[in-house]
This record gives sequence, structure tokens and C-alpha cells, in this order.
Amino acid sequence: MSDLLSLAYPWIKSFHIMAVIAWMAGLFYLPRLYVYHTEQVGQSGETHALFQTMELKLLRVIMNPAMIATWVLGLCLVATPGIVTWDTVWPWTKAAGVLGMTWFHHWLGLRRKDFLRGENTLTGRQYRMMNEVPTLLMVVIVLSVVVRF
Repeated sequence: MSDLLSLAYPWIKSFHIMAVIAWMAGLFYLPRLYVYHTEQVGQSGETHALFQTMELKLLRVIMNPAMIATWVLGLCLVATPGIVTWDTVWPWTKAAGVLGMTWFHHWLGLRRKDFLRGENTLTGRQYRMMNEVPTLLMVVIVLSVVVRF
């Protein structure tokens, strides 16, 4: 199995990067949709229904598959011999960042359910502030992997 992972490493890494890009795009865009949904649309009407459809499709069709692919391919990279040295700091900081991204993803999913039930209590400003979370986590992850501190 490890020989297969070593041979497939460039392919696995390439698809991992593509999955991360798709996941990050959704993590940046969904909170922005929530800002507009909160500030411009409200909790009822045709536009509200349209936003609910856009938010659902973004989450289910793009973000969920991209997150799953990111995790599966990332775990394949971790299992590839010689790629990760666990006695250094960087894999642990990257893992913490990825867990943070996963938490944020699920938090966004819960907020979508709030809109669905008509129970959103957060403001556009709060969603704007939360929109910075994936940026901060991205910085931690990229620096961890590239600088390998």
C-alpha cells in the first residue's frame, strides 16, 4: 500500500490542492451569502427562498464533497512514507488548522439551518467577522506546510 501511495503522491497532492481550493472558495462565499441574506433579504419571500437554495447547493454540492475529498486525500498524503514527520511542530499546527476549518464548515451548516427555520439571530456584521476565520486558519495551514516550523 505504501508503494502505491508513493507512486501516486504527485496525483494525490494535486487533487488534494484542488479540493482545498474548492472547499476554501465555499468557506469564503457562504458567510458572504449569509451577510446579504441577513441584511438585504430577510426571513421570508421569494428572494429568501432563492438564497436558501443557493446556500444549500453551495454547501451540499460544492463544500461537502470538497471537504470530504480534502480529508481523504490529506489522510492519504499523511499515510505516504516520508511525507510527515510527527516529531516536528508543523503537522500538528496544520492538523489544528484543518480541524478548525472543519468546525467552521459545520458551524456554517448549522447557521443555514437557522435560516431554514427562520431563526437566524446573527447580524451581517457578525457574519462578516466570522468570514475572517477561514483566512486566519488558511494562514496557519499554509505557513505550517511551506515553512515547516
